[in-house]
Amino acid sequence: MKSVKAALLGASGYTGADLLRLATSHKGLEFVALTANTHAGKPMKQVFPHLANANLPNLITNDEVDWTEIDVVFCGLPHGASQKIIKKIVEISPTTRIIDMSADYRLDNVKTYQHVYGLEHISPELQEKAAYGLSEHNRNAIKTAPIIACPGCYPTATLLALLPLLKTGAISKDDIIIDAKSGVTGAGRAPKQVTLMAEAGESVSPYAIGNHRHAPEIDQELSKISGANVVVNFTPHLIPMSRGELITAHVKLEKAKNANELRAELESAYKDDPFIKIGAVGEIPATGHVRGSNFCQINVFDDRIAGRAIVIAVIDNLVKGSAGQALQNFNIAFGFDETTALEQMPLFP
Repeated sequence: MKSVKAALLGASGYTGADLLRLATSHKGLEFVALTANTHAGKPMKQVFPHLANANLPNLITNDEVDWTEIDVVFCGLPHGASQKIIKKIVEISPTTRIIDMSADYRLDNVKTYQHVYGLEHISPELQEKAAYGLSEHNRNAIKTAPIIACPGCYPTATLLALLPLLKTGAISKDDIIIDAKSGVTGAGRAPKQVTLMAEAGESVSPYAIGNHRHAPEIDQELSKISGANVVVNFTPHLIPMSRGELITAHVKLEKAKNANELRAELESAYKDDPFIKIGAVGEIPATGHVRGSNFCQINVFDDRIAGRAIVIAVIDNLVKGSAGQALQNFNIAFGFDETTALEQMPLFP
């Protein structure tokens, strides 16, 4: 098969670096353009020394890319910046497909996007064509969509854990409480006081309490699957580690009687999905079990409160929560085996 020519926008960020780390082993994918405006002109090894042996092109500006020569664009830019460049790319080269890792095309309702992100959506006509890129739950749309909107890292872990349970009515749509924790790479590579070692080290802190931007995205997808309006209680926390994410979802039982029945639902839903691993009874997921990999581990436990259960899911926020899922979506969209270049086992210790 002829190699697919790709561009990566925002190649100097953590997500961009992890996408390149994974994708350089993909025989059907060739990166011909890497952009990073503040580092334009530099070789990639100067920005990320660990990629020195990857034989990658030098970084350039977005304006230097010939979009008509690109088959697929991976967009690792912040929200707002993504939709501007994506609109331009589509106008210049309508056949170029977009895999967007920002939030710009995740929310179906552009008014909701404006409310949540404080920005006007400049391309609602493209929003209508975008597919939500949760790989295991939206393959048919991902196969043909011109724009694939990769989910946020928190929604990825949460939705993988809860969608099958809401779909069958095993749990209630009401009173879902999600306690979420992520490593500091989730805050991006730009220097911030909150992610300095002296600030984040040996300290756990909640943030965006009651109004995190990923909550409406979670609500949207849970509402779709349940056929009714779902609003979750969601609180994220910053953990002093570089990568990894854990969500603990406290749920009310409905059709299911206990954790064993919920576990059986998850095993049935994901029996053919190579990256979703459901733990045995009593097996506690930990971020170290998936570090550096595209796996998601999930397990369910009975709560001490009657009629409730606890669902725990772990992912690597940079891989399954971002770059790995983007590559998985690329494989689905371009007809490659879904696991191509994603077979890496987790790193330990």
